[in-house]
Amino acid sequence: MNVWILLPVCLPVIAGICLLISLAFDRKRGGHEPSEEELKKLHYIVFFVLAATGVFTLALVWAGKGSLTLFQLLKGIPIYFHIDGVSRLFAAVFCIAWVAVGIYAFVYMSHEGKEKQFFGFYLIVFGVLIALAFSGNLVTMYLFYELMTVTSAPLVLHNGSREAIMASLKYLFYSMCGAYLGLFAIFFLYQNCDTLTFAAGGTLNPELAAQHGPILLFAVFAALIGFGAKAGMFPLHAWLPTAHPVAPSPASAVLSGVIAKAGVLAVLRVVYFVAGPELLRGTWVQTAWMSLTLLTVFMGSMLAFREPVFKKRLAYSTVSQVSYILFGLSLLNTTAFTGAMLHTVFHVFIKCTLFLTAGVFLFKCHKTRVDELEGIGKQMPKTLWGFTFASLALIGIPPTSGFVSKWYLAQGALEANVGIFGWLGPVVLLTSALLTAGYLLPITMKGFFPENGCAVAQQKDEPARSMLYPLLFLSALTVLLGIVPNPLINFVGKIAATVF
Repeated sequence: MNVWILLPVCLPVIAGICLLISLAFDRKRGGHEPSEEELKKLHYIVFFVLAATGVFTLALVWAGKGSLTLFQLLKGIPIYFHIDGVSRLFAAVFCIAWVAVGIYAFVYMSHEGKEKQFFGFYLIVFGVLIALAFSGNLVTMYLFYELMTVTSAPLVLHNGSREAIMASLKYLFYSMCGAYLGLFAIFFLYQNCDTLTFAAGGTLNPELAAQHGPILLFAVFAALIGFGAKAGMFPLHAWLPTAHPVAPSPASAVLSGVIAKAGVLAVLRVVYFVAGPELLRGTWVQTAWMSLTLLTVFMGSMLAFREPVFKKRLAYSTVSQVSYILFGLSLLNTTAFTGAMLHTVFHVFIKCTLFLTAGVFLFKCHKTRVDELEGIGKQMPKTLWGFTFASLALIGIPPTSGFVSKWYLAQGALEANVGIFGWLGPVVLLTSALLTAGYLLPITMKGFFPENGCAVAQQKDEPARSMLYPLLFLSALTVLLGIVPNPLINFVGKIAATVF
């Protein structure tokens, strides 16, 4: 059983490397534009690898247990995989979103070109993400966290333009700087923990923690800032609005919906499974962390509200919404933790849907700005309905999923003994929700009801089914998980019960 953990990690990585090697041979022979038959064969291969990896991952998630020590990196520090509740949640969500976006990309990437390159890196990152989710200790997680950054950067610079190259470098710079802050924290945690293997509630040695409390707090804060970079938390958030507009839309979808959650996962593991929530409760670190998350929530919403470029608007929205999750984690109580985990799941599906919609508008109509989308609902009603349901979920309107997670977050803030943040948190979240409505709903309203008799195409022109169906599937999940949330709430509640 245990060795099967490697299968969903190795299969997409090996397949992706093989595609890149094949691409290198093509270029060595002078290169040529792939024929339609060659592209069809490529799509079959990629689909098989995505589907097989998804099946193997979900089978492991369903089994719910398993561990594997791959090798000893250093004495007492193994490269170790272990499946627990958090692993199951993140791996399942990563898997569903990655496969859906991959299917969408088959048609979309014909617009971008260099498909073998894109799908080679896309598969590699998929395997690395599954390894990240299944990581059983802090060093293993850090190793795959860094590997994820390096392998996902080519998705940003895919088109090779100057803007794409600079955006990719910015993404690497911010991510690497953040990861080094995380590595700084790992050094100190290693000296003061009984083990770096993840355990609910933390593994700090009480005696050592008492002796080195101030430096430990500083180290954990460094990790929060560092790993928070991937999650788009202020002050290391600026890579998101730079990288998303230049990346292909499938890449933007997974960067925003999935890869940003790798930062959430890293923060979650450090706080709740190594350092322990009791180390931070009532300290300056908790106060600073709550302050930064609320600042990011408000700032991201304001910038999104003012942004005219569609994909950049969605990128600023991600800056705001992922910090909802970090705010819930910073409150250090069961209700808020539950809300944070729920919002992690919901935001993956919501934001993937929104970016896939942006990709459809770009692919079919070459429209990149919000003011160009007037009347688009007459041309692509199904696509715009998918966008609308995801938007309602992001705002938090019942009975969509976003309402459930935001309810738990607000309740968690009111229950927590955190002074001014107990009421300031819900106020900021409500303000952000209103701003979210302000920058998303007008797209739907003007899309279906253009002003001043604006001339629009009356003929329906929806995208190909392989683009439309993944978009509608993810959009449906954003509603269904709000209508039937109890199974997920119960699962997350069991995780919360182990860490408090």
